[in-house]
Amino acid sequence: MTYGLWLSAGGLQVNQYRQDIVTNNLANVETPGFKRDLAVIHERQVEAQSSADGLGWGHRLLDRLSGGNWVRPTYTDFGQGGLARTESGLDAAIEGEGFFSVLESGEPRFTRDGRFTLNPAGEVVMVAGDGQARVLDDSGSPITLDPAGGKITISQDGTISQDETQVAKLGIVEFADRQTLRKVGGNLFESTGAQPTAAQNSKVHGGYVESSAQNPITGLVEMIEATRAHDLNARMIMLQDQTVGQAVNTVGRVS
Repeated sequence: MTYGLWLSAGGLQVNQYRQDIVTNNLANVETPGFKRDLAVIHERQVEAQSSADGLGWGHRLLDRLSGGNWVRPTYTDFGQGGLARTESGLDAAIEGEGFFSVLESGEPRFTRDGRFTLNPAGEVVMVAGDGQARVLDDSGSPITLDPAGGKITISQDGTISQDETQVAKLGIVEFADRQTLRKVGGNLFESTGAQPTAAQNSKVHGGYVESSAQNPITGLVEMIEATRAHDLNARMIMLQDQTVGQAVNTVGRVS
């Protein structure tokens, strides 16, 4: 009976984790360039199968049961979001696998959020994160424009022009394994392994931003599933606790 309590408690924790992941995804259904996270769950082996000491401890009955659920590292879905027109000359969206290169607190970061603006110094910065992330060009330097200049346009290869004069080119990079990217807040990623390379399979759309890749309907369905599974495990804990109480107070009573 205690074994069942442990299994239900594990299920409770796993589904609370799922709810946290889905809640964050739903909170960003309107965030441009947002990539949803997926809670990956797998079955945990029973002790006799997972023990590495070779002693082979086990239980003939319990070894036939599941070892419960376990959480694997969170997986980020980098699927392409839709493109939304903004009419802003500095906004840009990437079609393909690339990322914009930015500099935030002196550290290289990467993003799909192409909402850009100019700070008082004329530097191109991200609108998200209070304008602290400076957008980099293809040589890794911050991009600076004339705040009092004319019309700004961005071509499909990322070239920024002001008054029809080419000023800079957006630093767009790709990664061989995008799962080496880790979210650091502010709609930014950092690389934890693979080095970025110049984009080969990406196209820029000036005057657009990429919409959030989180579908609200899908997110709501996932939340309902996680909530129901959470409630079911909580109910099982209550029923098993009642059964244990009856076993102690009634079955074991000596008349």
